[in-house]
Amino acid sequence: MELVGRLHPSRLGGLAAGVARTAHDRTRLRAGIVHLGLGAFARAHLAAVNEAALAAGAGEAWGICGVSLRQPDTRDALAPQDGLYTLALRDADEHGEPRQRLAVIGCLLESLVAPEDPRAVLARIAHEDARIVSITVTEKGYCHDPASGQLKLDHPDIVHDLGQPQAPRSAIGYLAWGLQQRRAAGRGPLTLMSLDNLPANGHLLRGMVLAFAEQVDAGLARWIAAECTFPCSMVDRIVPRTTDADRDAVARALGLADAWPVMAEPYLEWVLEDSFAAGRPDWSAGGARFVAGAAPFETLKLRNVNGAHSALAYLSVMAGWDTVDQALAQPALRRYLERLMREEIAPTLPPLPGLDLAQYQERLLQRFANPALRHQTRQIAMDGSQKLPQRLLDTARARLAREQPMPLLALAVAGWLHYLRGVDQAGRRYDIQDPMAGALARRLEQAEAAATLAGPGPAAMLEWTAALAGFAPVFGELGQDARFVRAVAQAVHALRSLGVAGALEALEALDGSRR
Repeated sequence: MELVGRLHPSRLGGLAAGVARTAHDRTRLRAGIVHLGLGAFARAHLAAVNEAALAAGAGEAWGICGVSLRQPDTRDALAPQDGLYTLALRDADEHGEPRQRLAVIGCLLESLVAPEDPRAVLARIAHEDARIVSITVTEKGYCHDPASGQLKLDHPDIVHDLGQPQAPRSAIGYLAWGLQQRRAAGRGPLTLMSLDNLPANGHLLRGMVLAFAEQVDAGLARWIAAECTFPCSMVDRIVPRTTDADRDAVARALGLADAWPVMAEPYLEWVLEDSFAAGRPDWSAGGARFVAGAAPFETLKLRNVNGAHSALAYLSVMAGWDTVDQALAQPALRRYLERLMREEIAPTLPPLPGLDLAQYQERLLQRFANPALRHQTRQIAMDGSQKLPQRLLDTARARLAREQPMPLLALAVAGWLHYLRGVDQAGRRYDIQDPMAGALARRLEQAEAAATLAGPGPAAMLEWTAALAGFAPVFGELGQDARFVRAVAQAVHALRSLGVAGALEALEALDGSRR
């Protein structure tokens, strides 16, 4: 199909057949939702669900103002399209052939770039139209200590933001100073809603905002605590990074060029607490589920979906398996993930009446195996220092508290430690993308020195592991638990001596010998 131009409201009538398009009058929308962290995930999840709610008659108050906190690339791509973009839902048909369904999303009304105009972002949070401020800034965007959950008052962005009420850098700074402006203007409270993969994400966000506000004005902190709400939520949809090949494929199917479409799997789950200070859209029209408490769903997702994803990613990067579907095609790795979820994760989960856990876990592996997504394992491996505590270490703590073994979890943690060396089994080097990369590199040097002094073999790996597990910002008190260190050290020794495939086979052989 020959392209006739770029995606734009004036060209919606010429879209290719079968492309879903905006089913509401976007010219009448107001920005009731301000979203900090306008990346692919928010556009494939929040905006997609909101689009369905608007199509079902949610009303004119629920358009979205998106905010990029660092770079202008999303704004620059979407501004010539008046905020329109394409969501491509990808999976495989009954023959295993990739397929996609396209929908044009129209509820994004405005894209702001915070460093260019911080006052505009603060004004949007304080605006009378605003009702909800949502955020997807990843784990590192909360400027907190992952092990303790406390706001890092010495974090460079927090230090800056406390002294710059008109030009903050962090999401926490924007929220607190925006709420201060809102309160000063006599406007009502907001709902502040985290959509990041963190346990009790609403409680965490509340703690960060209040800790910041208390440094500014005790009265502001009291007002936020009494009037604003911070619902917890669990969000689940796999959203890989968009490539140029994706742009070309979407353009051919759309009949128009789209500078930044987003790719996602068809599966979507969003569970959130129904605690909103100033109203909300009926997101259930797009598949959201409102509950009194999201904690059991958060734990289910963090330990299964995110925990298994991280375990897969670190072992796969080391083995040279570049995409998740390629990794799932390795029988030994698939069996390992099945056992990890069934034997070590499942017993730590809270009860969820009506959930068939075995079916949930099998469906998860089917989602991982989706050949149409081409989800890069190195993308999942990023920011491990921020992800490990809730994805793997909390599960390990639960196992040890029950005096239960954890060889499968230990291999996943060992995979991360092994990954930190920055070179895979084939000798390919890669950068460690992590906010603690410098500190981790220094700790790794100490671990290598300790291993050298201990001599070769398992003793060296025990010292190496103990040095790394003693990194309190990630491991907390768990790094001092001899049972944990010993289990991870055994897995590290297996990875060093046998490689990923050999370590997986050794685990299977050990399991077979116990039966």
